[in-house]
Amino acid sequence: MGAGHAHKLYRHGHSPVHALPPHCKLAAVLCFVLVVVATPREAVWAFGLYAALLAAVAAVARVPAGFLLRRMLIEVPFVAFAVLMPFVVPGDQVQFLGLSLSVPGLWGAWNVLAKGTLGVAASVLLASTTELRALLLGLERLRLPPMLVQIASFMIRYGDVITDELRRMSIARRSRGFEARGVRHWGVLGKSAGALFIRSYERGERVHLAMMSRGYTGTMPVIDRLTASRAQWTAAAALPLTALAVCLLGWTL
Repeated sequence: MGAGHAHKLYRHGHSPVHALPPHCKLAAVLCFVLVVVATPREAVWAFGLYAALLAAVAAVARVPAGFLLRRMLIEVPFVAFAVLMPFVVPGDQVQFLGLSLSVPGLWGAWNVLAKGTLGVAASVLLASTTELRALLLGLERLRLPPMLVQIASFMIRYGDVITDELRRMSIARRSRGFEARGVRHWGVLGKSAGALFIRSYERGERVHLAMMSRGYTGTMPVIDRLTASRAQWTAAAALPLTALAVCLLGWTL
């Protein structure tokens, strides 16, 4: 984790949200998601307030709405699942536009969509304002087992290495006039996948030997000592504490 590593979700900026320590933001997002999940699905107004809170955070972080919405498309499979629930969940039926819909299914679909969308939006905001290396350091600062942090770090880096290797192999195939156009080309693609696996394995062996030769004993050296002031923790806690107040009102009203 000694080198910087930018990811596609990150949006460079100098906002107050960007300046918060990563472990403060991780704790705030986790608590916010837990509060959203704990909110009764019947409190529809509460989810509107949660969305307004996230919109306020996005405005402070200077993250455009289009940037946020495009990266929330990962939620599409869950939306498709939620759309099917009114048709497959048993229970009382209601007629809408000539369709017979299940009332429990409608509430279940709303529950999945509302809470899932808010969770995805909060996660995207976190990734948009925090570099990947800082996220890993924040997880370590929150006492996540160091071995898990190392595995996540190597996984992310090797993912980029393998993707780049696959891109070079694709360019090499095209430069030799190869274009995969049917089943008869699957053999070539299979051999390419096998070659990619062997190259990745060999590179992993070389990296491991290089780490051992430099004194690696199972722990990574700590380069940055992350600290957070009381003011920073208070600023990060504003989102989950406000959401908690809304959640309590949702249970009492």
